[in-house]
Amino acid sequence: MIPSQPLPWLEVTRGAAPLVVSMPHTGAEIPAELEPRLRSLWLARKDTDWWIDRLYDFAPGVGATLIRTRISRTVIDANRDPSGRSLYPGQATTELCPTTTFDGEPLYRPGAAPAAEEIGARLTRWFEPYHRAIAAEIDRLRQRHPRVVLYDCHSIRSQIPRLFAGVLPNLNLGTHSGASCAPELTARLEALADGSGFTRVTNGRFKGGYTTRHYGRPGEGVHALQMELACRGYLREPGGSVREGDWPCPYDEALAAPLRSLLQRLLEECVRFARG
Repeated sequence: MIPSQPLPWLEVTRGAAPLVVSMPHTGAEIPAELEPRLRSLWLARKDTDWWIDRLYDFAPGVGATLIRTRISRTVIDANRDPSGRSLYPGQATTELCPTTTFDGEPLYRPGAAPAAEEIGARLTRWFEPYHRAIAAEIDRLRQRHPRVVLYDCHSIRSQIPRLFAGVLPNLNLGTHSGASCAPELTARLEALADGSGFTRVTNGRFKGGYTTRHYGRPGEGVHALQMELACRGYLREPGGSVREGDWPCPYDEALAAPLRSLLQRLLEECVRFARG
């Protein structure tokens, strides 16, 4: 693996396999100048995809290229449409530069939310370099392989009534309703998931965000998918709502082991598909 650090907040580790693993929501860094405008740093980091980078730290071993931003999604969400259009019209969600948590709690003090000019500046500073890195790594690998898979990593608390009813399945596979990757790849991953003992849904509440929808071009050899994990599969997640004292809970290596093993098989299957 070849580490590449073009910017201090952007991590790119290059591999040779036809697989790019992206992590847009594992970052917790918030610029110091923004902190006084926020109601709470805990609220600002509440919806982070906690410990996903640790859960997938085996990925370099399968030859994957890893791309990760350390910037918190509260600063700018690298998996939202940069135009500001909702990915899920008619459903509750958060914005390109979120002003609320998933639970609907305001993130900013009164009058301190970012206006259009500031949102544009955040796009230029953090969003665009992250996506340039993804595009560059896909292009690099496409020069060597007929197919490349882009696997977008996510996690979310298992119960968030504002976003979805009931308890979320363990594995939520999103392929933009089948438009972002070949049905064969989806079927292979579904088969592995369904034999694992974890619950699974495909294109349920989470069909894939901007990354999946923007880069998935199966006809051009780029197959993109999103994996949204319910946190209880690898963390001792508190049931229902969470408080500052109990969230995030520590990474639990023993609890995470079965899910981690499945995820490794899923990534290996992505590589087999791309090389096939």
